[in-house]
Amino acid sequence: MAASVNDNKIDVLTSARTSLKLSIEKSKALGLALEKAGPRLEEINQRLPTLEAAVRPIRADKDALAAVGGHINRAVSPAAAVLKVFDAVHGLEKSLLSDPRNDLPGYLSVLKRLEEALKFLGDNCGLAIQWLEDIVEYLEDNTMADDRYLSNLKNSLKSLRELQNDGGRGHLDGGLLDAALDKLENEFLRLLTEHSVPLPMSSSSLAEQACIAPSPLPVTVMQKLQMILGRLIANNRLEKCKLIYVEVRSSNVRASLQALDLDYLEISVSEFNDVQSIEGYIMQWGKHLEFAVKHLFEAEYKLCIDVFERMGLDVWMGCFAKIAAQAGILAFLQFGMTVTESRKDPNKLLKMLDIFASLNKLRLDFNRLFGGAACAEIQNLTRDLIRRVIDGAAEMFWELLDQVQLQRQMPPPPDGSVPRLVSVIIDYCNKLLGDDYKPILTQVLVIHRSWKHEKFREKLLINEVLNIIKAIVVNLETWMKAYDDTILSNFFAMNNYWHLYKHLKGTKVGDLLGDIWLKEHEQSKDYYAAVFLKDSWGKLPAHLSREGLLFFSGGRATARDLVKQRLKAFNEVFDDMYKKQSNWVVWDKDLRERTCQFIVQAVVPVYRSYMQNYGPLVEQEASSSKYAKYTVQALEQMLMSLFQPKPGRYGSFKGRPPSGKFNNGVTDLRRTASAVG
Repeated sequence: MAASVNDNKIDVLTSARTSLKLSIEKSKALGLALEKAGPRLEEINQRLPTLEAAVRPIRADKDALAAVGGHINRAVSPAAAVLKVFDAVHGLEKSLLSDPRNDLPGYLSVLKRLEEALKFLGDNCGLAIQWLEDIVEYLEDNTMADDRYLSNLKNSLKSLRELQNDGGRGHLDGGLLDAALDKLENEFLRLLTEHSVPLPMSSSSLAEQACIAPSPLPVTVMQKLQMILGRLIANNRLEKCKLIYVEVRSSNVRASLQALDLDYLEISVSEFNDVQSIEGYIMQWGKHLEFAVKHLFEAEYKLCIDVFERMGLDVWMGCFAKIAAQAGILAFLQFGMTVTESRKDPNKLLKMLDIFASLNKLRLDFNRLFGGAACAEIQNLTRDLIRRVIDGAAEMFWELLDQVQLQRQMPPPPDGSVPRLVSVIIDYCNKLLGDDYKPILTQVLVIHRSWKHEKFREKLLINEVLNIIKAIVVNLETWMKAYDDTILSNFFAMNNYWHLYKHLKGTKVGDLLGDIWLKEHEQSKDYYAAVFLKDSWGKLPAHLSREGLLFFSGGRATARDLVKQRLKAFNEVFDDMYKKQSNWVVWDKDLRERTCQFIVQAVVPVYRSYMQNYGPLVEQEASSSKYAKYTVQALEQMLMSLFQPKPGRYGSFKGRPPSGKFNNGVTDLRRTASAVG
């Protein structure tokens, strides 16, 4: 019994000790917790004034605040969503400020997300502001907050509203979208520039390279350009794209044309009048214009369609029109205008026909490439050029006959040569009825007549040309009579009738004139050549008479005196005739050589025989050189050197210089559109 009681006491003590031990440990833990809570309580104590100040504007009781709580939550939720999207926008900044070339599709995808985010912000910022404005108004109406506090809120919301009304997305993204679009424009420029390569060509190899067209842009490049354009157009950047495209492609065309040496396109009217080789420039102009239109501008036309077709006709045609204008098509047309404005010279009619032929050859290409409204400037300049060319060419052609007749009053050439008028007009008429120019001239005259509502018949053209040739013949007959020296008149007739025959035989004009007409003028040449020889050099051998010298019947001394007298007379007549005719000219080499040969045959054999028989009578005397003045060889050489053209005197082999009176006539004729001055 006692043992049992003792056991119970021990258990109680053990339990008490354990409980006491646990209490001590809890006390220690509580002490540590209190120790740690001290700083936090101190911090809370320090923040209480701030919290008190923040809560102070709210002057409503608990029930009123509970009622407005739902309104505040509904107003704050849209604002919170806007802030969340705004944070997402700034999360795209790193990707959009990178180089698009590294991953263009990825860049465009990120850009699309930015556009969508900005659209959300643009659509919802106003709603969020409106909700916040409504709750502020509610607080103000129910006197639930301090007036100064509400005033600050209203000012902040007013600033947000003003930013929204400005419509500037840059306020929403800090200019990130504009920066990204700028990078896309730069990538657009880079792709175009790196794949726009001028043609490797030169003016000398143009014929071989005429079939070479610029390489189109690679498919991958075209796809990238299209993707970039899509995003830029969606953000109202199309105009900038067009400017970039036009500048790059027009520069590329200009670079291709630079190798052709097109400086002549810049020749002014005054410079044009002084250029001697303008025909060569016009020939180059036609080839260069054809190459530029059929290859360079054709390629640009197709490329504009490929790049901008989705944007519509006005866009791609507008780009092409600017490229063509900036690349040089206007300079080509202006050169043609310069030709029409230049002074009228003997070859201007042919120049005008050459220009018309080049333009007419490209008529279909011009209509197709430059037929749109955007090409109005090119169209107007082209139409003006064509009208001036047709009017000018037709006017000059119909004036040719009058100009030939007007020249009739001018004096003939003092050297008996072929007048420049004759050579130019004969050449003109042959070319105008030749295969190259007749179709062109006919078309010009048909168009010119149609503008006047008149019909044109081919017979008009043929009759006009034949009348011009006949007028030339009348001029020659008139000029023959104008010479005081009949020998020179015959020489002139020989010269010019031969020119007519030689330069008309075998030509279209000659065929129209007929063989009888040509034969008559060949016979006229022969006739006047014979008369010229008979009346001039044919009389010279008579001075070498053998009368009184046969067998020295009068004695040797008498014979010597007769030989001296006759050689002296021969030398005087020969020197006078040679001096005079040394200034006369035969431009045609064949006629010159034949004429000189006839003179040699008429004079030299007689002179040779005379000197062989009687020269020894005087050659042994000290004064023999006065009488035996020329050897047979020297005499022959002198006669064969007659009638040579003198370029040093006249400046060229193309024709004689007119006298002062003749020159004045030419000046007047140029003012009246003469083509034969």
